[in-house]
Amino acid sequence: MAESTIPFESISDLAGRVRTGGYSSTAVVEILLDRINTLDKRLHSFISVCPERALASARAADIAIKGGQDLGLLHGIPYAVKDLFDVSGMATTGGTRLREGHRAKVDCTAVRKLTSAGMALLGKTHTIQFAYGVVGINHDQGTPLNPWQSIPHAPGGSSSGSAVAVAAGLTPIALGTDTGGSVRIPAALCGIVGLKTTVGRISRADVYPLSATLDSVGVLSRSVEDAALVYQTLQGADQGDPSTLVVESHDSLRSLRRGIKDLRLAFAETVFFDQVDPEIESAVRSTAEVFESLGANVGKASVAEVAEAQADRERHRLIPYEGCAVNRDLLDRNLDDLDPVVASRIILGRSFSAEDYEALLGRRAELQSRIQATLKNVDALLVPTCMIPAAPLATIDESQDVYNSFNGKYNRNAGLGNYLNLCAISVPCGFTNAELPIGLMIYCKPFQEDIALRVAYAYEQATEWHLRRPDLAWAQTTPNRGMQPTQDTRG
Repeated sequence: MAESTIPFESISDLAGRVRTGGYSSTAVVEILLDRINTLDKRLHSFISVCPERALASARAADIAIKGGQDLGLLHGIPYAVKDLFDVSGMATTGGTRLREGHRAKVDCTAVRKLTSAGMALLGKTHTIQFAYGVVGINHDQGTPLNPWQSIPHAPGGSSSGSAVAVAAGLTPIALGTDTGGSVRIPAALCGIVGLKTTVGRISRADVYPLSATLDSVGVLSRSVEDAALVYQTLQGADQGDPSTLVVESHDSLRSLRRGIKDLRLAFAETVFFDQVDPEIESAVRSTAEVFESLGANVGKASVAEVAEAQADRERHRLIPYEGCAVNRDLLDRNLDDLDPVVASRIILGRSFSAEDYEALLGRRAELQSRIQATLKNVDALLVPTCMIPAAPLATIDESQDVYNSFNGKYNRNAGLGNYLNLCAISVPCGFTNAELPIGLMIYCKPFQEDIALRVAYAYEQATEWHLRRPDLAWAQTTPNRGMQPTQDTRG
């Protein structure tokens, strides 16, 4: 068995070999567990690993396959989940040591679905405290390191550990959540694929919440097809999350390879390209040549609703308002023990009145309705995932004001999509001169994940950016120089 190739093989390649006996699921899991043990002391992507569960699932998958039971392309494939997803017997900390004693009694719906598909859970990945932040820094439990640089750089957040683990070849895929860009931003900064689903596509039952209005479950992977395979399994109605009872499931795999001839794509010129790093803008705009060569119609679009959302000063109060409700007890009892950067932002929700909250939801609903009409003749919008590439952790954490400035730059383009309830996918589209990944974000109307995946797949297959791998020699030979947990957090 070519062990060196396993960490970066696609799900379909791994599945083919597992199902035909070329690999055993047990061997694949053992190799990845060993890789986690070797590299993650430096990368710090996993907060907890469950080798007994992973190996038991892998052995069960092997036995089932030998017995003629085939559960599909995910059968025997390892994965990881962000530390917001309940896993029976494991702590769901939500990024804070204050919750380390909260052990789940049952698996959340998403984990149950992947288990039923025959997948093997490797463990849980680091996130930001309360999942409230997109830089990726966690002063309490430690910060995962972006695998593309030996000098500690931002991994993006809040699904920071999931992105680092996938990019570093510790797991083929990982689940994350996206409330203001928390899947797409780390995907872009770590050079992988990040799928943000429409609220109502995938059940959030027993996933620790931040914002009931904006939270969505997403997939981080190294290829669009891998994201589509997992998305296909996760989507669907669940009584535990009423938002999933509104729209029927769809088959996103059937159209994945259909191509994009005559699809109408447009660079969204309103807000999204303002003050974007020149290297990022150049890489994103150059994708037009690829799309046009594939037969798509590429133009430009002005989207007034985006500008209105950006101008609404109260928009940024939505997450703190709902986050304060979820975390009321911790904020009341342990405010001084929380990361002051996160606490100072989430506590703003307490000064937002119920009347202002209801008015904001009303304005949001109006914009959501209008943007669908605006995009009636557009199949997908093309924008930079982030305004700037990954920056050194030391630069970002210089002060709270500097941290907040970086958070805003990483969040702007992605957070607007959450507010307008668009679905989206981020795919690699280049690298800066400093060898930092660049992400292209493809926005589609709500519940049109099949189109977003189709456009992303066509671009991916026509380029080679997704095939590049980080040189992890530094992670094998040097100590973790990233931000480690400390009680002396910055204020």
